[in-house]
Amino acid sequence: MQAHDAMFIDGTWRSPLGTSAIEIRDPAHEGVIGEVPAGVAADVDAAVAAARAALPGWAATPPARRAEHLIALRDALAARREEIADTVTSELGAPLPFARAVHADLPITVTGTYAELAATHPFEERVGNSRVFHDPIGVVGAITPWNYPLHQVVAKAAPALAAGCTMVLKPAEDTPLVAQLFAEAVATAGLPPGVFNLVTGLGPVAGEALAGHRDVDLVSFTGSTAVGARIGAAAGGAVKPVALELGGKSANVVLPGADLARAVKAGVANVMANSGQTCSAWTRLLVPESRYEEAVELAVAAVARHPVGDPRADGTRVGPLVSAAQRERVTGYLEKGLTEGARAACGGPGVPAGLTRGYYVRPTVLADVTPEMTVAQEEIFGPVLTVLGFRDTEDALRVADGTDYGLAGAVWAADEAEAVAFARRLRTGQVDVNGGRFNPLAPFGGHKRSGVGRELGRHGLAEYLHTQSLQL
Repeated sequence: MQAHDAMFIDGTWRSPLGTSAIEIRDPAHEGVIGEVPAGVAADVDAAVAAARAALPGWAATPPARRAEHLIALRDALAARREEIADTVTSELGAPLPFARAVHADLPITVTGTYAELAATHPFEERVGNSRVFHDPIGVVGAITPWNYPLHQVVAKAAPALAAGCTMVLKPAEDTPLVAQLFAEAVATAGLPPGVFNLVTGLGPVAGEALAGHRDVDLVSFTGSTAVGARIGAAAGGAVKPVALELGGKSANVVLPGADLARAVKAGVANVMANSGQTCSAWTRLLVPESRYEEAVELAVAAVARHPVGDPRADGTRVGPLVSAAQRERVTGYLEKGLTEGARAACGGPGVPAGLTRGYYVRPTVLADVTPEMTVAQEEIFGPVLTVLGFRDTEDALRVADGTDYGLAGAVWAADEAEAVAFARRLRTGQVDVNGGRFNPLAPFGGHKRSGVGRELGRHGLAEYLHTQSLQL
């Protein structure tokens, strides 16, 4: 695995202006696997200046030509699919098959969708006696999280580049190696210098310098609600737009008459994926009170089909958490849940048997959970499922909407019309109905404290455009 000790600025790898470095650890064995520069404000200044200088030329590039660059970027990523998967497994701990199918293949697909959108989107339209132009918003500062380290980069970079924006990326400090690989793919694809720039570093230093930079026109951030609130407040003071994809506490609602076994099996798989480190995970299973214990038993049996272990070992479906700090966070929530009266139907605090090294936790089903408990209200971000009962459909709606979040969710019913009717009443941005598959062209984003704006598809492209109208 190759790691750069430099920043990707203005089309070249430049020595950092700071002197510190960030160690990257493999969460499966805790060993150091590399390091990257800890960028400082001066590095951010240089990257933003390069993006600003490149903006006029890239914004004036015909959309069809921008599409060709994105096709080349997609192909460059596809050519390095195995390296991407291996890198994500090394720095995040995702099981290798999952890293291939999701962490590598999904960003490749999304890049391709934005190549097509760049070529087909109506960047100019006629509205009555007006010509309305959809122009790039300018220089984008993108700050991405560690849990889907390449997908979140692509979900911001691809639409920004398709729109004609230039950008500076500050990836998460836990998983920056795949972001460096992305920068190499940008160079391979032949994008003009300065269109994409990468600065690695710590959030309170490089991240804050980027978020507050006066020459950044839009800040796109994915991460915790607490940090997103600070970024939003700073941007509001500067009268600057933001796109914020934040936390979630999504409900998986199984209405009476639905196929309970199917819904529970799918729900457990959803929560266990990526070791539970998914903002949109259905971490609350809501079932009729009359079938509560049956649902708990089904969940426990389903968890047993998700072995935890070395992410490179055959059969592993749940790897370690990303860091020691994340392991402590999840363990703390488990202990809090038991203290407040929840029951560990399986798992609970402690280390999985035989795993003495690595940031592992036990996949857990918490039963006897009530809506006011901390584990039913706050984002745990680990392989932890909480099971709650409801009396009737109105009670199910009250419980499902009874958190500060509204990012995603699922509804299961005897027929699609019933499920859709319930889903339409939920205050959440995306709902899977009776096992509906993820759609990379559909808008992704939340209500309430889950964020502002949308990613993916044409709705994601719109975040990076502003309009001008000419009255003729």
